[in-house]
Amino acid sequence: MRGWVYAKRSSWVGRWLPLLIAMGVIFFVSNQPSADLPNFGLWDVAVKKTGHFLAYASLALLALRAVWGVKRPYLTAIIIVLLYASSDEFHQTFIAGRTGTPVDVLIDLSGALTCLWLVRWRHFIPQPAFLAK
Repeated sequence: MRGWVYAKRSSWVGRWLPLLIAMGVIFFVSNQPSADLPNFGLWDVAVKKTGHFLAYASLALLALRAVWGVKRPYLTAIIIVLLYASSDEFHQTFIAGRTGTPVDVLIDLSGALTCLWLVRWRHFIPQPAFLAK
């Protein structure tokens, strides 16, 4: 077995529920008015953009898990993340003090692409014997 990303999931719940929960968490955070969000001072922009990158990297991994077994799972996962990132930024335009920006969608997409590239790259590298269990 190649790990949990590649594990065959027979149930809908096992494949899709983690992705839907992650989407719900992102929606909840995005739904917070600007005044309710923490301010990290000098590091505010860096912390929040890193959060975007990591959240959507995680979302991409969960999307890959959900769609593993379709003809093009990596492309399908990227499309899911891109559509969700775009809809999330659009959603933020309706929240007090928040704005949706194309730059954030690009940061989200770069997190997803980086994560999926690392998963794909690791797939082609032979593992040492002590890791291959």
